[in-house]
Amino acid sequence: MSTNHRQEKIVQWVNSQGRQNLFDLANKFSVSVQTVRSDIRALAEQGLLLRSHGEAIPFPDRENISYNQRIIKNIKGKILIAKLCASQISDYQSLFLGSGSSVAQLSKLLHGFSGLQVMTTNLHVAHNISESSDVKLTVAGGRLRLRDKDIIGGDALQFFLKYRADIGIVSVGALDKQGNLYDYNDDEIMSRQALLSYCRYKILLVDSCKFDKEARCCSGHLTDFDCIISDKKLPLKLYNQLIAAQIIVIHDESSMKNMQQSLS
Repeated sequence: MSTNHRQEKIVQWVNSQGRQNLFDLANKFSVSVQTVRSDIRALAEQGLLLRSHGEAIPFPDRENISYNQRIIKNIKGKILIAKLCASQISDYQSLFLGSGSSVAQLSKLLHGFSGLQVMTTNLHVAHNISESSDVKLTVAGGRLRLRDKDIIGGDALQFFLKYRADIGIVSVGALDKQGNLYDYNDDEIMSRQALLSYCRYKILLVDSCKFDKEARCCSGHLTDFDCIISDKKLPLKLYNQLIAAQIIVIHDESSMKNMQQSLS
C-alpha cells in the first residue's frame, strides 16, 4: 500500500471510528508505530486529523461518513434492528421517520402494512416507501443536503410542526457510556428534536457501531425515549438504568418476547 493510499485510509478509519491509539493504527495498517506517527504528523499538517498524546483524533466538526458507507456498515445489525422495529408497528398508524441508514432499512419493510401514514424529511426513506401503494406518504420540501438526501434546518423543523404522529422513529450518530446521544451537526439535532416533540411514542434505533462513541453535537439521552432497539445488548449499567425507568429495550427476538410478556 502506497503512503498516500495508506494515509487516505487512516483518515477514513479515524473519522468513522473516532480517536485511535497509534499502536492500534500500526496494527491495523501493518506498519511500524514510527511510520504511523509520521503519517499522522503529515495528516495533521494538512488539516485532515488532529494528533494529541499518542492518538489520532478526527476534527470535531467533520461530517459523518457518507450514506453509501453507512448503509453497508454493520448491515446485518441494521437488518435485525429494522425487523425488530417493524414488530412494534401496527396497521393504520401514523409514523414520523427521521434520517439515517437504520431508519432507511426499516422503511424497506413497511410495504407489508396496511393504511400507514408516513411523514419524513429523508428522500432515501421516501423512495423506499414510494414502492408501496398502501402507504400514504408525505415528504418535506425545502433545502436538501445532497450527501444524505435530508431536508435540513428550519425546513425540517417547520415540517414536523405541522403534523402529529403515533410513533416517531429516529437514529443517532453516537452513544457514549453514560447514555448521552450525539450527532455530527446542528441540523440533524434540530430535525430530530422537532420530530420527537410531536409524536406520542418515541423509538430510537442505534446499531452497535455507535456504542461508546462521541460526535461534535450532544443532545438528548437514552431515557428520552419509550423504546430503544439495537442489534446488541447495551452495556449492563445503561441497560439496568433503562429497565428501572420502565423503558423498553430490545436487542433480539428473545428480549422482544420478554418485554411483551412483562407488559401483558
